[in-house]
Amino acid sequence: MRYALLVLGGPYSHQAAHSALRFAHAAISRGHRVDTVFFYHDGVYNASHFAAPPQDEPHLVDAWCDLQRTHGTALQVCVAAALRRGLLDAREAERHGKSGASLEPPFELTGLGQLLDIGQTHERLITFAP
Repeated sequence: MRYALLVLGGPYSHQAAHSALRFAHAAISRGHRVDTVFFYHDGVYNASHFAAPPQDEPHLVDAWCDLQRTHGTALQVCVAAALRRGLLDAREAERHGKSGASLEPPFELTGLGQLLDIGQTHERLITFAP
């Protein structure tokens, strides 16, 4: 089964992001695919390049990047929600006259239209919200 996940919660303020990551690993271990994770609302903070949690806490940004490297899962971030919260890739930083990017690769900025497409092209879209 092809899954897509919608993450609405920030990485350390709610359980949503951690639950989504655990679900992704569980689904993959059972032979399913998690093709796409879409981050929206405060969920966009999961893509912050500047996240530096204490060593005794899971580093969720790195864990999402590892999921992408290991399983090819697309990590898509709503551009409007990200810009409102100060998360920019290099192109958006230049466009808005900012000194640098704050979006961690391989996360990519995309629009809400992509979320609609995900809902139509995947067998299941599961939401993880605070």
